[in-house]
Amino acid sequence: MAVLVLLQGGQAIPHDLGTEDVLIGRHPDCGVQLDSNAVSRRHARVFVAGGGYAIEDLGSGNGTFVNGQQIEGPTQLTPQDRIKLGPVLMRFEESQSGAAEAEQDIATTMVGVSLDDDDATIMASVDIGGGFGALSVKPEEKLKGVLEISRALAGSVDVESLLPKVLDTLFGIFNQADRGCILLKESESGELVPRAMKHRRESEDATVTLSRTIVSKVIEDKAGLLSADASSDTQFSASESISNLSIRSMMCVPMLGIDGEVAGVINLDTQNPVNQFNNDDLELLQAVAGQAALSYESARLASSFMAKQKQDSELDIARGVQVALLPEELPKVEGYSFFASYDAAQAVGGDYYDAMVLSDGKICLAFGDVAGKGVPGALIMSRMSSCVQNTMSFRPSIEEAVTAINNHMCANAVEGRFVTFVLVIIDPVAHHLTLVNAGHMSPMILTTGGPIEEFDEESVGLPIGVMEDYPFEVVERSIGAGEIFVIFTDGVDEAMNPAGDLYTLERMRSFLQAGSRQADELGRSLLADVRAFADGRDQNDDITIMTFGRDASV
Repeated sequence: MAVLVLLQGGQAIPHDLGTEDVLIGRHPDCGVQLDSNAVSRRHARVFVAGGGYAIEDLGSGNGTFVNGQQIEGPTQLTPQDRIKLGPVLMRFEESQSGAAEAEQDIATTMVGVSLDDDDATIMASVDIGGGFGALSVKPEEKLKGVLEISRALAGSVDVESLLPKVLDTLFGIFNQADRGCILLKESESGELVPRAMKHRRESEDATVTLSRTIVSKVIEDKAGLLSADASSDTQFSASESISNLSIRSMMCVPMLGIDGEVAGVINLDTQNPVNQFNNDDLELLQAVAGQAALSYESARLASSFMAKQKQDSELDIARGVQVALLPEELPKVEGYSFFASYDAAQAVGGDYYDAMVLSDGKICLAFGDVAGKGVPGALIMSRMSSCVQNTMSFRPSIEEAVTAINNHMCANAVEGRFVTFVLVIIDPVAHHLTLVNAGHMSPMILTTGGPIEEFDEESVGLPIGVMEDYPFEVVERSIGAGEIFVIFTDGVDEAMNPAGDLYTLERMRSFLQAGSRQADELGRSLLADVRAFADGRDQNDDITIMTFGRDASV
């Protein structure tokens, strides 16, 4: 089996090759998609040729290299060939064990950067001095370096493109530098991951090898370190790749975040035996690295801010879509009044209500509360809305309707996401209602001259989406003149004020009994009372209220 192994993000990612052509590039249609601006949309292709595989450049901007040589036409691939497209490294493998073996073989190269377990001798060090080193040492050169890196990175908000710019600028400041790399610390694992690498000779395809001893000490001491004449230093004898590459000198400095902690390291090395790095170079690199770290941190924060703005914009659109799912107006029936309101605790929420006039003149009211809030609750709420609308248009009875709604939600249920639901059918001529309660709190009924009534708890069934074909109980009741029904979610009685006190069902009952005897006016005043009680405190749950009632004169 033949595979292309992509070295990316500190991992080896294998891509199996078959008999079909495989495109490589930035375009989403490519079989191997690369996330790098230095790679063309359709950069190269790998195809079957001559009993094996060949690679061909597709007119890319930065060319395709095989084993360090830029190819001009179709080039046959052999096992272990190294392929370079812009800054991206790949290797062609052909073995019986396939991708798993290739991944195990290459994963240690860390995208062209490896760490050696050597005992490197530290030739010099420089304290961080707030991330910029001791600015009193050769301040003119340091100021010039800081200005150069600031100018090069000005306006950069793309984190991925900023790091290569840092290396480009460093190569301009340090003319003797042959190779450089930047490693950043992963926020979750805390591991250093290579994020950018540069060679003085672009055709070179060598791995940058760092001293694990030096990198560890840079992070631990938050100090820049210099190792001179590495190839002749006996402490580097265990590092074969360093000796083979004849590295004469290398510098490693920390990149400090705004919090003063090490966010990553910058490493430069040179093979020039005459013009080695010295203490002044180390001081200058530390100063430049301090500004680079601040620029990177600013770009990262700006990127996060823009992502948050985009998310907020999308949530605003989602809020508009959700509001559009609610009825634009409530039924207008002589002798009856209706009110409904919906306040989401977040940008979008999981509460739901609907009201419609059926073909036979009866009124259908639907009211629900999705388990959970935010975007997941809103998505289920939208599905529930469309299900109720479609079902009520052709189901002749409330029993059939609620069963169909429940079975539909069960068929594509999301684990842990159920809906407490109340479905009401009102006959405004016969002044009669039928009701099904699927796991929701009982509506409160304000009778004329009597106490508040609630439906029997035994009539409350399971929430929608829990059990298919559940036998919901249908409750029937006449609607007396002057009676008002109040349906609400637990965001009402659990509304909290700044002192941490809950609104409670007891307060709600007392308010309703002393309130208006017109359903719409009572609903509005109840919502106002809940908001006044909360006194501006952000709520933990959506607050939704629906009231309907028969006028006392009818």
